[in-house]
Amino acid sequence: MRDNFQRELNYLRISVIDRCNLRCAYCMPPGGVVFVPHKEILRIEEIETIVQAATAIGVRKIRLTGGEPLLRRGLEGLIRRINSISDITDIAITTNGLLFPSKAEVLKDAGVRRVNISLDTLRSDRYREITGGGDLSKAWEGINTALEYGFHPVKLNTVIMGGFNHDEVVDIARLSLEQPLHIRFIELMPVGKDLDYSVSRFVTAQTVMEQISAQLGELKPAQKPEGSGPAKYYRLPDAVGTIGFITSMSEHFCHECNRLRLTSTGFLRPCLYGSNEVDLKTPLRQGVDVDGIADLIKVAVRQKIDRHHMHDGWSDQRMMSQIGG
Repeated sequence: MRDNFQRELNYLRISVIDRCNLRCAYCMPPGGVVFVPHKEILRIEEIETIVQAATAIGVRKIRLTGGEPLLRRGLEGLIRRINSISDITDIAITTNGLLFPSKAEVLKDAGVRRVNISLDTLRSDRYREITGGGDLSKAWEGINTALEYGFHPVKLNTVIMGGFNHDEVVDIARLSLEQPLHIRFIELMPVGKDLDYSVSRFVTAQTVMEQISAQLGELKPAQKPEGSGPAKYYRLPDAVGTIGFITSMSEHFCHECNRLRLTSTGFLRPCLYGSNEVDLKTPLRQGVDVDGIADLIKVAVRQKIDRHHMHDGWSDQRMMSQIGG
């Protein structure tokens, strides 16, 4: 289905839980957030129904997020249900990787093909700081496990933060030289109440590209690894993996956006930065069938705005962990 701006929407990001085992500074405030009661979170069968309805308007690709999706009880069963829907061609997951080693085999068997893992630093002390106490070695164990089990592609998400990890971008880029990793440098977005944090630490992707090129060689355009992400990909000379840049702030890509977001509490959000949401949970619990949910998804599609207005600041009271990463 096309929206009012002729963008074909075929990708649904589903937050399966609002909880996380880390407290990343750009995703959750230092004091944490108030988690919603368990009864307010979508049930497994409700998510399955929404996915079935979404296929009626053309959704073919699913990404499971959180919070930390691997904390969701029954996740493997949900993936199997989604994988059994004939129109779904791709299932991916975004995770911090800490729980991934113990779940990799069952996730792959259930139907997950691709994985994105957050890695904002190569230094243990900085990892503890930015994540609120996380263990970098466990994240690396998750990354290595993803490679061992043949998930493809394995993408590493690195949010660029001036004064924190900006001095590590070259070292992180080097990871693509000898391992089939697809590094994605992401511009820091002003999500949440602390606008000063994102403004003071903002670094453009272009600056990072220039740093990498100056020290590691020319970045040549590369074919996108499998997936529907917005990154522009490049490859260093003789590199096994690739390096991507997500320019959410400096050069938005809204004109080619193909996604919808489903929050863990059942609201369909046409745009991360838009204020419009369509409640799917209440109708579901009132007995609305798949066709009725599909009609509501069409309403959300018609509400999708032409582009984000991140530079105007964040108007939502929720943090990224409460919306879905």
